[in-house]
Amino acid sequence: MPAAAPELWNCIPEEILIQIFYYLSLRDRYTVFQVCRQWAAAVSSSSVWYFTEISCDSEDEEGMLQSLLQFLSRIKHLKIVFDQSKEVIRKNVTRILDVLAKQSHRLQQLCIVCHGENPYFYSGQDILQSIQNICDTKNQLDLQHIDFRQMPFTLNDELVELLATTNPNLHSLFINNRTLVCNVAPDTIKKVLRACPRLSALGVYYVSLSDDVFEELLKPERAAFTHLDIFCERLDKYIPVISEELWAAVSQKHPQLCVDLEFDHTIPACKIPRILKLNIPVSTLQLNTYNYMVNQIRFVTQNYSSTLKKLTLQTTSSEDLNSSLVDLARQCRNLLEIHCYCVVSQEVVEAFLMHCPSLKQYTLKITKERHPWKPVSVQ
Repeated sequence: MPAAAPELWNCIPEEILIQIFYYLSLRDRYTVFQVCRQWAAAVSSSSVWYFTEISCDSEDEEGMLQSLLQFLSRIKHLKIVFDQSKEVIRKNVTRILDVLAKQSHRLQQLCIVCHGENPYFYSGQDILQSIQNICDTKNQLDLQHIDFRQMPFTLNDELVELLATTNPNLHSLFINNRTLVCNVAPDTIKKVLRACPRLSALGVYYVSLSDDVFEELLKPERAAFTHLDIFCERLDKYIPVISEELWAAVSQKHPQLCVDLEFDHTIPACKIPRILKLNIPVSTLQLNTYNYMVNQIRFVTQNYSSTLKKLTLQTTSSEDLNSSLVDLARQCRNLLEIHCYCVVSQEVVEAFLMHCPSLKQYTLKITKERHPWKPVSVQ
C-alpha cells in the first residue's frame, strides 16, 4: 500500500523543506508557518529568509505582518514593495523599518519600491524618518547595497550623508529616484565617495555630479568603479557639464566602468548634446525627450557602438529617423535591447534582426498600436 500523502510530507528532510520554502512569497510562508511544528521549524530557518521580498498591497495584512516581524532579524537582502496611496499600508512599512532599526544586525541590502498614486501633500517623511532610524549608529548595521530608485521621495544631503557614514562598506548606492527636485549636492556625493572606499556602483542625478566628484574617482587609492547610473532632468540646464577630459580620465582609470544615462522629457533639447561626450562608456541610453533625436542617434552610432547594450527612444517618426536607426543597427552589434516608441519602417526592424546577433528584446512597431507597447523577445 502506498503511504498516505501526509505521511510522505513527514518523511521529507528539513533541509529539503527549507529549499522549497525559500521560493515562497511572504504570504505563503505565513501559511506554511501555521501548518505544523515541523514546517514552522523549517520556514523559520535563516536560509529561508536570506533573500526576502515583502509586498504590502492589501490593508488586511496586519495579522500576517505582525506574525512575521520576528523573522526580520534573519534577513540579509530585503526588498519592500508597497502601495503608497494607502495610509494603513504606509504605516505597516514604517513598522517593518522600525523593527529593522531595532533588531536587524544582519541586513546587508535594502531596496524600497513604491507603486500606486502618490497622495496629495504626501512627501514620504514617515518612510524617510524610519530609514534615518535604521542608520542610527547604535544599531550596528552594515548595509552594502541600497537601492531607492523606485522610492519617489525627495532625499536630502543629511540623509544621504548619514547612509554613507554609517555604512562605510557600501558597494552600491542608487538614489536617482526621479523626483521633481534633487536636493543632493555634489559636495555630498564627494563625501559619500570618501566615506565608502569600496563603493563601485552609484546612481545619482546629473546635477549631483561635478568636477570635484570626478576628481575623487581619480584618486590613486580609489577601488575599481564599475557602474554609474545618471538621471538627467530640467535642473541640468543651470549647471556646468562634465568635461570631455574628465570623462576620458575616469574611463582610463576605471576600464570596467559602464554608464547608464537617462534623459527626462523636462531637459532642454539644447542641453543633451552638451552632456553627451565622446569618451563616456555608455551601456544604457534612454532618450525620453519626445524631441527630434536624429542627430543624437548619429552621435551615439559614431561614438558608443562598442559599449552600447540598450537604447530607448521617445521621439517622432521620420525618414531621417529610419535611416539613422538602420545605421545604428549596422554599427552597434553588441546591442541587447532596442525600444523605439514611435512608428518605424520595416527596414529598421530587419536591420536590427540582421546586424545585432545578441539582440534579446525589441520594441519596433511598423504601424500605430494602442499603448502600452509590449516588447518582442528574440528567440
